[in-house]
Amino acid sequence: MLLQGKVVIITGATRGIGKEIALYFAKQGAELALIGRRDYEQVEDFIKKLEDCQTKVKYYKHDVSLFKESQDIVDKIVEDFGRIDVLINNAGITKDTLLLRMSEEDWDKVITVNLKSVFNMSKAVLRYMLKERQGSIINMSSVVGLSGNVGQSNYSASKAGIIGFTKSVAKELGSRNIRCNVIAPGFIETDMTKELPEEYKNQWLEKIPLKRPGKPEDVAKVALFLASDLSEYITGQVINVCGGLEI
Repeated sequence: MLLQGKVVIITGATRGIGKEIALYFAKQGAELALIGRRDYEQVEDFIKKLEDCQTKVKYYKHDVSLFKESQDIVDKIVEDFGRIDVLINNAGITKDTLLLRMSEEDWDKVITVNLKSVFNMSKAVLRYMLKERQGSIINMSSVVGLSGNVGQSNYSASKAGIIGFTKSVAKELGSRNIRCNVIAPGFIETDMTKELPEEYKNQWLEKIPLKRPGKPEDVAKVALFLASDLSEYITGQVINVCGGLEI
């Protein structure tokens, strides 16, 4: 039980990678504060499945791109759980198109949801982690934040920004025993990638040395490592989960 007694916040927790991380963490004893945009009725069955792991779970409907409201949600989580040990900034969206066709609205929305939310939530948990003089912040980036991708200038910029943010925070907070790391997934089978044309998927697979797409649990296993004490001497790092795509 690598996370026994640890209180973990996961944003974007109701689908895809975030959902799989929640399941893995519940099985490892973590107490979970899950944040998403869906109504409780839409996630009730999943919450009950997590509670079957004999751990405390609470769901908070919240838009993490909102600054003041994010602080209020974190205050409520501390009121409910008593502390915060781990924050996983996983919430994200895509609005893909070539730069020539990209609207200001699509640029601003992706940057706000993907990047500003990381600032909002990290800043909100900071005073509680500083009080405990320990903590782990895990930010979900992407391999396209390292390499870029056609039609994803907004998404790539947001994910590259997360990497720069993480390295800076790691340097600022290391002396307080607060770690901050990045996971950069590659081509992972989620609801988002299921919508891609087969031709596009095949082009990705040709570039992956392991010759298969990743699964959400591949990312969840790395998140488990970074959240646990097994990684207590690791901070400011970017761990690619991409089957070798970024070699």
